[in-house]
Amino acid sequence: MPNTPDDPRRFTARAERTTRRAVELSGVALHSGAAVRLRLEPAPAGAGIVFQRSDLVDAPDVPARPAHLATAQRRTVLREGEAEIGMVEHLLAACAGLKVDNLIARVDGPEMPGGDGSAAVYVELLQKAGVVEQKRPRRVLCVEEPLMFREDGAELVVLPPSGNGLQVRYLPAYPAGVDATPVVYDVASGDFTREIASARTFVVAEDIEKLLAAGLGKGASAENTLVLGATTSPEMRLDREPTRHKILDLIGDFALLGADLHADVIASRSGHALNQKAVLALREQLEAAELSAPPADGAYSINEVMRLLPHRYPFLLVDRVIEVEGFRRAVGIKNVTINEPYFQGHFPDQPLMPGVLQLEALAQLSGFLLQRKLEHAGKIVVLASIDKVRFRGAVVPGDTLRLEVETLKLSASRGQIKAQAKVGRRVVSEAILSFAMVSQS
Repeated sequence: MPNTPDDPRRFTARAERTTRRAVELSGVALHSGAAVRLRLEPAPAGAGIVFQRSDLVDAPDVPARPAHLATAQRRTVLREGEAEIGMVEHLLAACAGLKVDNLIARVDGPEMPGGDGSAAVYVELLQKAGVVEQKRPRRVLCVEEPLMFREDGAELVVLPPSGNGLQVRYLPAYPAGVDATPVVYDVASGDFTREIASARTFVVAEDIEKLLAAGLGKGASAENTLVLGATTSPEMRLDREPTRHKILDLIGDFALLGADLHADVIASRSGHALNQKAVLALREQLEAAELSAPPADGAYSINEVMRLLPHRYPFLLVDRVIEVEGFRRAVGIKNVTINEPYFQGHFPDQPLMPGVLQLEALAQLSGFLLQRKLEHAGKIVVLASIDKVRFRGAVVPGDTLRLEVETLKLSASRGQIKAQAKVGRRVVSEAILSFAMVSQS
């Protein structure tokens, strides 16, 4: 669970960090083989790691969070609408290893540069950019109960922490002649740059033709990909290099959590699929704990919400805002009680929160997010259109409605928001909301 003041296992949260300046890198994508250019830019506190497709017109932001995961073979892919970016795990691992929490990554293609098949090129790029602290504490999730994930003979177990931070123990399985001794790496106390970052990706020799037939590995070479099980064994640059690369991938995938994780992870033959299942479950724990936790730094009380929103009872449908990430994302809460005035006439024998009011709650939180940017601009936010509406479940008295909104596009006069409402794990409604910023009369 996240830190609370009375938690006997409380861990001290560090300050969030971003880069000091923008830096650029060109390279070849490992799977597509295409030339690609990457630009990393500093981001405000709370923004997280955000990818952008610089080659697409009006492309939406693609935040590095589990909700944006797309199914893919042998790599981690994030997607928002038509914008897709693959092989993000090596940059995310470098960010986690160097504790860079907020960053804009602009890439002019659907796949990140591959470098030498490791995270070393990204570590060097971030070190070149410099790292600075920001005035916001990093979120922390401490695992309290064991979690287990199994698939096709692989297994991943997440346990309460034995130390202060994340510890990974990886148990591999390789062709004969390759060292399959487990590797243990402590993220909190280890040297990521020396022990993990330069470990290159690998492939088993008998899988090469199958991967090429699937359109993968077009940019692979002997310099950036180890071939295991071949007649000639590759020269390793690190002790048990393939296993260290599996840990690198796991750290990158777990970076999607958006919080420092305190846990012991034991992984046996696991890869991206199990890593992603685990981080999805951990993200659910983080979000559930936020609902019951005391207000954190950056949260807004109902009085602060009313300062920015014009709505008042009985039409104010946001009780509090528990999280704000710059101008890109906000999370709010609506506690649904039987005392809501609409229940008197809307199915009184079987009260349901009207779907249109769920959308109104999402629109109000979106307005809150955008209005923060316009607070001193003499403009107000007006809902202009609603698209891709889906109602997926009932909302009844006693439910706590978790409202999540993300900025897809933002200019001086327009804003587009992806909005979603949840009750527990259930998504109950979602839509794309467009707003106009108009001058006050």
